[in-house]
Amino acid sequence: MIRDLLGLPVLASEHGEKVDNLIIYMHWLMIVLFVGWVAYFLYVIWRFRKSRHPKADHTGARGHTSTWIEGLVALVEMVLLFGLAIPWWAQLVDKPPSENESLVLRVVAQQFGWNVRYPGLDRVFAKQDIKLVNSTNKFGVVASDAPGKDDFGDFNSIRVPVNKPVIIHLTSMDVIHSFKVIALRVCQDAIPGLSIPVWFKAKTPGRYQINCAQLCGNGHAQMAQGFITIDSQEEFDKWYAQQSKGGGATATTFE
Repeated sequence: MIRDLLGLPVLASEHGEKVDNLIIYMHWLMIVLFVGWVAYFLYVIWRFRKSRHPKADHTGARGHTSTWIEGLVALVEMVLLFGLAIPWWAQLVDKPPSENESLVLRVVAQQFGWNVRYPGLDRVFAKQDIKLVNSTNKFGVVASDAPGKDDFGDFNSIRVPVNKPVIIHLTSMDVIHSFKVIALRVCQDAIPGLSIPVWFKAKTPGRYQINCAQLCGNGHAQMAQGFITIDSQEEFDKWYAQQSKGGGATATTFE
């Protein structure tokens, strides 16, 4: 019910529930503070009205009630930050799933879209060389490397299975972008020169929009033309096998 009242977007990942819970807890705190401060404001207006205090008292409050209230609020905020937010974040960052048990992808952001690369049926990517990166070889793929013959990819389209960990190695070929999928509660900066892993486990099949959470240029809005599709494992395996057979020839350019 609280999720509906807050208008939270559809949730399609396992870890997203903890993100939503933190948002809900923060809103409860804000509601309590709002009601409390409004009630206190109205009380002060009534308590120190002109008819009762025609002459101002410049000494001010003599008690320590406000200090204790402020301390309590700070304590609640520390519990939310150090007791919930940081441990949940550390759990996701410090304990990622094994790549052997996950679908591993590579995504290169650019102005203005998302380049995606899959490792093919052998689950082994072709070697990369940063010196080979250009407008038609976004990943710097070494074309002669045998494991890359069945690699394949796409532009502005990612497809993954439900109920299986997905690890994306994320980078950018020009400016800083930010890979954000609201339904998955995923948001990670894509930084030139760095490969940053981000992972999730989808639980709800569907098609969800990819946004860029960093202002990356005049065509920034075009980054929202990317989508991620969550399939059943059976549908994904069938699609993956078909795409892998057609890899190689189109493995370096997807736009």
